[in-house]
Amino acid sequence: MCGIAGVWGVPNADVTTMLSALVHRGPDDRGVETLADGNVLGHQRLSIVDVAGGAQPFVAHPTGNGRTRSLVANGEIYNSTSLREELAGAPFASESDCEVILWLLDGDVEAVGRLHGMYGFAFADGDELVLGRDPLGIKPLYVGALDDGIVFASELKAFPAGSRDVAALAPGTTRSSVSGDRRFWTVPEPPIAADGSVTLEDAGRRVRRSLEEAVVSHLMADVPVGAFLSGGLDSSAICALMRPHVDEMHTFSVGLADSPDLSAARLVARHLDTVHHELVLTPDDVAPVVPDIVVGLESFDQDLVRSAVPTWFVSRLAAEHVKVVLTGEGADELFAGYDYHKAVTDPSVLQAEARRSLGELHHVNLQRVDRMTMAHSLEARVPFLDTNMIDEALALPPTLRLASVGDIEKTLLRVAVADLLPDQVVWRDKAQFDEGSGTARLLPALEELSAGIDVDAYRARYPDTALRSAEECRYHEMLRTGVEHPEVVMPTVARWASRG
Repeated sequence: MCGIAGVWGVPNADVTTMLSALVHRGPDDRGVETLADGNVLGHQRLSIVDVAGGAQPFVAHPTGNGRTRSLVANGEIYNSTSLREELAGAPFASESDCEVILWLLDGDVEAVGRLHGMYGFAFADGDELVLGRDPLGIKPLYVGALDDGIVFASELKAFPAGSRDVAALAPGTTRSSVSGDRRFWTVPEPPIAADGSVTLEDAGRRVRRSLEEAVVSHLMADVPVGAFLSGGLDSSAICALMRPHVDEMHTFSVGLADSPDLSAARLVARHLDTVHHELVLTPDDVAPVVPDIVVGLESFDQDLVRSAVPTWFVSRLAAEHVKVVLTGEGADELFAGYDYHKAVTDPSVLQAEARRSLGELHHVNLQRVDRMTMAHSLEARVPFLDTNMIDEALALPPTLRLASVGDIEKTLLRVAVADLLPDQVVWRDKAQFDEGSGTARLLPALEELSAGIDVDAYRARYPDTALRSAEECRYHEMLRTGVEHPEVVMPTVARWASRG
């Protein structure tokens, strides 16, 4: 996991300063490749695969056609081993999973669809720059204009003064400086299987197989891999499927002293025999770090900031012990786990909502997970959002994901992992992370941060921004004053409230 930045057609741009804003994403190494015509690719590295030899940028020196190809990438390519076998004739210079992107795209940019993983990359091929982002947008990549050229970076805070029209590259999309955008993946829309065509037990076995395959593939690393463990179904399922493949498995939980999540996580950790770490929070712990959370998150959205608080603390805890964690993110979207899903009785409506919410994750929950973990130089992986897992789940009859099945949400997922975990965990009622961890009770501490702010006056200063409360006004102020170039960052902030 890393941070990338660069410019294309912008002479004398200071890419090293851009990289300095991304050191938290990759504190282990820095690499810069200066090409022709004001083209520069930069990389901040968090060393996870091929720790000794995987430094970037990767460069393929000119051959008979005189082209230089270079690559910087942020992410993990889970099918890199099989791709390397197919590309056996390529002169690989490392064992890095990301180097396969360089040789896979050489002469065939459309081959990006064969990458299986999470990534944002910049591939320079002669006089063409190609930027790419993974199918779900698990990893961030922003693009804008600078002078007469292109500027890109993993986070908004890395963009220099004068950058304009900065926006996130859409998930599952490549952008060529020559030919423009091309969408290579969208959330699948399989035919809705007929009721009764698959039993709940058969569907559970299929989900179990796909999820286990995803988990195993996501363990690829040359450094220790742990897991977030809230004690809820999703994270517990991931931990249970990891456990046979990890000799010494570390799990991490946060919450208030009497929170149900901490108790449930302890139960799961004992059941799975993990090395368990927990952090007991108090209201006094939160207020001092909220400005750092807001700047790290690159959002002032009230709901997103609140949900980021426990993720910040559990990430900080995990980073003291491991470099990589697996999380249960995406299960609620895939298996209809939110309260609002309970009102849905039409399978076709549920299927459409799953596709919509999965497609929106990149600028809400996935942004939260990426920014809060990477703020602590920690890589988070999300097996529920493996594209093979999504294909399998959406191809099953959506009737099996209705809340009426089993009279509890996510019955299908519960059935899939029922033999791996204690019954009181498998059939535990759903609680959102901030509720189960007890951090929702920290709300008064968050609201106190907005004391003294004149909401009407503040809103009047920013009439084009729909600020919903005094609390959100304060977060807006924290972000605006906490980044070096707010004129670049503020217009690009994603809003949870505006999702459609």
